[in-house]
Order: sequence, then structure tokens, then C-alpha cells
Amino acid sequence: MEIQKGVHLLESTKGSFVYLVLDRNEPLLIDTGNPGKHEKIEAELAKLGVSLNDIAHILLTHSDVDHIGNAKSLQRASGAKVWAPQDDLPYIHGTKKHKGLRRLIGAVVKAEKPEVDATYEPGQHVGSVEMIPTPGHTPGHVSFRYGDILFYRRFGHDQQREDQTSAQLFDSRQSQLEKIIARCGQAIV
Repeated sequence: MEIQKGVHLLESTKGSFVYLVLDRNEPLLIDTGNPGKHEKIEAELAKLGVSLNDIAHILLTHSDVDHIGNAKSLQRASGAKVWAPQDDLPYIHGTKKHKGLRRLIGAVVKAEKPEVDATYEPGQHVGSVEMIPTPGHTPGHVSFRYGDILFYRRFGHDQQREDQTSAQLFDSRQSQLEKIIARCGQAIV
């Protein structure tokens, strides 16, 4: 589904959100969906006139399996550079386990671990896509801004740091969200 010229929500990944951004000469994917969707993603890209070899970057918002599920196979097939949040690397590589429901899901739904080529710095751009730190859902969670589109996950179910009160977490998220929305235009996905 085309959200805006050059920005597509891939319908083949229902149940998770994967976006194709046709950024200048470096098309990129934001997240890769649940494991086992590689062929469907590749077929949908082909219908949009994009081959896997065209994909220059794969941007991961965080370490949950429904976001990294096809990163390894898409990386292998495309040669794309995989980016991820520094604070989520231990979860992506499996050296640290999530707690609660995420841990259970990770035990049941398996994804190949991608080779992360680079990590984000606050405000960094990959092409025209700006990375915005939005930790909480996971320790390193990031959102992205492309033109007037903000790609973010809802701010519920945040992980609270041990040194942070619930009120501080809410105040931090609210303030951060207001700043991000003020910088974006009309389309927020």
C-alpha cells in the first residue's frame, strides 16, 4: 500500500509492519517482519519494480522477532547494510534475553540472527531517513522520520529503567513524542 509517493507499507507482512522507502538512489527497508516472509517480501518488491539487489539498507527499529525476522535472509540476498540500535544488539545477537512475554515469543518464534553492519547515532541520517531515539519499548528502540512521515511504534508497554520512576518514564515519553510530532508534518504511521 502506497502511503505517499515513494513510501510503501508491504502488505505481504501483515501482522507486522515493513516499509519500503524509495530514497534517492538507495532504496531501503524499515524492519523485516516475522520470520518466513522473505519470499513474499521479495515478490511484493518485484511488483513494485524493486529487486532485492536494489535495497541498499535495512533499518531495524528494535530487536523484537517481528521486526528482525527476515533481516538475515534479506541481507544475504540483497547485500544491504543492516542498521540496528546499539542498545538492542545483545538481544538481536542472542547474548541477552528479553523478559516476560518477549522471552516466551522469542523461545517459540525463531529468527536467524542478522549481521549488524552499523549502529545509529542520535539524529543520524541514512540517506534522507533521520533516526530518532525512542527507547522504552526496548532499550534501544528508534523511530524514523522521512520528510513529513514519522515511523514509530506506539509508546505503550515501555520498559522502565531500574533508576526511573513510572512518572519519569511517562514524562519522558510524552515530552519526546511532542517534540517528534512537532518536527513532522501530516503523515504519521
